[in-house]
Amino acid sequence: MSASHGKMATVPETAWDSSLDIRVEDFLDDKLQSTADLETLDELLANVDSQCSQLRSQLDDAARELEEARSTAQNRHGSLQARIDEFNKLQESIDVRVKVAAASDAPSEAIARLQKPMKKLQSVELAQRYLTLLQDVEKLRAEARSHLPESPKAALGPYARLKEVALRLRSAQGSEQLHLVDHVESVAESLWREMKKTMSDELEAVLAKRHWPRVDPGSEMDDEWLACVEKLIDLQMPEIAHSADVVSLLPFDVMAHVLVAEFRFHFLSDKPTSSLQSVATHCFPWFLTTIEKWEDFFRDNLGHLLAAKFHDTPAASRLVYLDPVCALVTAMLPVMREKVQSVMEEAVKSPAFFSSFMSQLMTLDDSIRSRFNYDGGDAESGWPGLAAEVLDEHFDAWFKVERGFAIERFDKLLESQDARKIDYDYAVDGKMKPTFAAVRVTDLLRAVTAKYERLRKLKHKLRFLTDIQLDILDGYHDRLRGSLEAYQSITSTLGRTLHGATREQLTALEGTGALETLCKVIGSADHVANTLSEWSDEEFFATLWEELQARDAKRKRLSGMSQASEHDGALNRVSSNLGPGSEDGGIFDETVAAYTMRRRSAEQLLVGALAESHVKAFRSYLHHVQWTTVGEAAVLDDPSQLSVTPELDEPLRILKRNLDFLTKALSTASFRRVWHDALDKLQDTLWSGVLLKQSFTTLGAAQFAHDGAAVFALVDRYIPGGSAALEALREGMQLLNLPASADPAADGGAPSVVTLKDASDRAFTDNDAARGVLEELGLGALTPLNARHILQRRVENNENIGW
Repeated sequence: MSASHGKMATVPETAWDSSLDIRVEDFLDDKLQSTADLETLDELLANVDSQCSQLRSQLDDAARELEEARSTAQNRHGSLQARIDEFNKLQESIDVRVKVAAASDAPSEAIARLQKPMKKLQSVELAQRYLTLLQDVEKLRAEARSHLPESPKAALGPYARLKEVALRLRSAQGSEQLHLVDHVESVAESLWREMKKTMSDELEAVLAKRHWPRVDPGSEMDDEWLACVEKLIDLQMPEIAHSADVVSLLPFDVMAHVLVAEFRFHFLSDKPTSSLQSVATHCFPWFLTTIEKWEDFFRDNLGHLLAAKFHDTPAASRLVYLDPVCALVTAMLPVMREKVQSVMEEAVKSPAFFSSFMSQLMTLDDSIRSRFNYDGGDAESGWPGLAAEVLDEHFDAWFKVERGFAIERFDKLLESQDARKIDYDYAVDGKMKPTFAAVRVTDLLRAVTAKYERLRKLKHKLRFLTDIQLDILDGYHDRLRGSLEAYQSITSTLGRTLHGATREQLTALEGTGALETLCKVIGSADHVANTLSEWSDEEFFATLWEELQARDAKRKRLSGMSQASEHDGALNRVSSNLGPGSEDGGIFDETVAAYTMRRRSAEQLLVGALAESHVKAFRSYLHHVQWTTVGEAAVLDDPSQLSVTPELDEPLRILKRNLDFLTKALSTASFRRVWHDALDKLQDTLWSGVLLKQSFTTLGAAQFAHDGAAVFALVDRYIPGGSAALEALREGMQLLNLPASADPAADGGAPSVVTLKDASDRAFTDNDAARGVLEELGLGALTPLNARHILQRRVENNENIGW
């Protein structure tokens, strides 16, 4: 069987036959492996025949199914091809019809014929919707009406739904062209007015029964009255809760109606009390008095009700709802606002009345705030006031009026007859005496401050500060500077050469004329500077300064400017000391500095005027007195018996005159400051013109010392301790007056006296010896060089007299 297997494998046949043979051979090898297996050959053949029959049957079935599948596929392909052909024919037909339709007007005509029916259909549908909406609106209105006046809270439900419909319609796109939107809004507004009127009529009926307002202010409201008030508040509660602005409470509007009517009768009619002149004398007082009359009545009766109603609501912190008096003020303000507006129409035509009326209106605002604690619903910033409302429209006109009046008054006070005179009665002795003009200028500035210190807006305050007050201060400063320049042009040689000087101008400066001219500038500049410094510490100007700093800081943050950036015009005129570290500054710092500088300049000129006056007065004393011949033959037994040199009489008179005048005009500090410098110059004059220039005998030295004592005493009489400014001259006189020889002591026990010879010997030895003798004599203001120069002025030293 193996051989057969090998032989069959080597016979070349087709792939199919070869495969079949191999399978048959494998089958036979499997079934006939031994001789015994041949016995079952018949059974095996029968089994093979059976399997062959089954395989033929399966093959026939497979062949049949394949034929059916082929037939079905051919049928489907034919059907699909038929449908494709049909579609192509349809597409061709459509293309043809499209071409025909494109060249024809029939579709447009058809569409045009259909538009009208469609529009009618749309109109019918829209009309149906309109009708349905209108029916809903009427139902909501009827439902709201049905709850009044018994239950205003229930009426708010349908009203709120109606209001919501109106808002939704208004927010819809294209609602501007729909009359329905306006109609629904009109119905909602009409319903709200009707609801308020219905409830208000109920309260008015109650008030009529009680003969309001002819009731006792100390009486109590009955339950029916309170119930009506409560219903009106319930009705208005949603409006109050959702309104950012202050809403006048309906019950207070109703109760104030009679009061408003009375106001109109008196002040908005043709009655004499309606005249412009009666606004401050009748209208404003009536308004305040009326509210004060019912203040306790409303608080006692309605305070608890309002507190309960607005508790735990957004309005719980607003006094205009919690305080019945504030609610009454809110209800009364509209008619007062109407009166103010009518007055303003005439006030703008009369500057004088306009100015006074604005002041009166601000006073009314302050009274309403202070008397009734009215904040207008703004607890943080407070009520702006009726004046603020007026100024929002008329500020420029009012400012122009106020500036015109202020500048006109400033010009007039400068030209008044006594403007340039010193007001000696302004303050007690020892205080600075300004001119009448300076005092009036500060009074004018204070009056201007009173005009604008109650304004609410910073920009309005700054306009008054910079364009009125600082303009006046600058103008007066220019006047003082001009006065000093004129004085310098008259008194200086160069000035007289360039500008000339009239006889009247020169005459005016004679005597104390020059001193008076300068004292006017000193006193006036000092008065203005001190007044402005005091004002900077006042609450109004301190607050204004803080507001300016805050605004400046905000602008820097917004614009990214550095600290050194330029400020706007207002800030430049007020102060350059803005920003960090300016907390100790003031709003008038720049102006105070300018006036202080002007005062100092005038003081320097005053020192020069005094020095010139003293030089002229001492001229004869400096040049005509011979200190070596004075009492040459006399014996100096008693120096106290000496009289002053005749040539000193005039200088002493001039000194006394100048001291008398300046002690009345200047403050103690300025007086001492000026005289200290003036005496220093006088000391230089006497030092160089007499002490170190003249020669002195013993009697001459004593006479000079006696004259000096007279000068010192005069100075000390007006300036206690003031002669200390002449200390060097005093010590020089003391050194010059040393005795030529020591007098023998009466009892022989007196201490030794430093003589002229002893002092000279030691002074000319060396500086240490000179300082020693000066220290021994108690002369601390002199130097060794000064001492040697002074000792040389004694003729005893110059003539080398034997000791």
